[in-house]
Amino acid sequence: MRTLREIPDLREALDAVRRRDQRIALVPTMGNLHAGHLALVEAARRQADVVVATIFVNPLQFGPSEDLDAYPRTLTDDQARLEAAGCDLLFTPDTATLYPHGLTEQTQVCVPGVSEGLCGGARPGHFDGVATVVSMLFNLVQPHLACFGEKDYQQLAVIRKLVADLHFPIEILGVPIVRAEDGLALSSRNGYLSEDERLVAPMLYRTLCQARNALEAGEAPEPVLAQANETLRQSGFTPDYLELRARDLGPVTATTREAVLLAAARLGPTRLIDNLILTLPS
Repeated sequence: MRTLREIPDLREALDAVRRRDQRIALVPTMGNLHAGHLALVEAARRQADVVVATIFVNPLQFGPSEDLDAYPRTLTDDQARLEAAGCDLLFTPDTATLYPHGLTEQTQVCVPGVSEGLCGGARPGHFDGVATVVSMLFNLVQPHLACFGEKDYQQLAVIRKLVADLHFPIEILGVPIVRAEDGLALSSRNGYLSEDERLVAPMLYRTLCQARNALEAGEAPEPVLAQANETLRQSGFTPDYLELRARDLGPVTATTREAVLLAAARLGPTRLIDNLILTLPS
């Protein structure tokens, strides 16, 4: 696996790939990789000839009081994991490379509608930062395929709308959530949890499962969601949101059958997100 840090080197390497008419898959990450990230690489490996991963802790998607400085940087370990998973090329630019004129002067991409509410409401400007850096990586790599995890369900929806609206010739592949044995969705931020908090954290998944089962059994959403919120609070969480949406993140109506249950909650200083797909009864 080659590791590249400069844009001209990346373009030169990928020009050679395109001359061989090989299919390119992109896996964007912020590093501190776990099995969920490696599942993205493995999915990309099955779909493409050349897998390009990126590691960039994107300051544009962090709010002023968020964990940009504390976010774990583990490049050496990440390189070893990526190579073992079958990655061919790793691009690890620094902030000055992608934003040479600074963040305040940076052209930004906004994806309206689907980026609003949920994490977009709790983290203002977050998805503008995501859409901007992903657009930049799409332009630099020009992949045939890009893989994103379904744990960040709203982010995946934002990327799909971005690709459709801006006519990127890129297939977007959503990869299922990878969970620990106790059900906790894998996340780089799980490392922030204390030992006691780690024992409590799977309650987010279990609460979503209970709510999903009740909703699929035909119970009314409002009391089900209210009970789920109360369960989280009693378990020690501070919920940001717990919402039932249609699969496209639009509102649930009387005719909605395919839906998604989404939650974000803080446990101590750690913000956890999760979601479950469900089918509502007719």
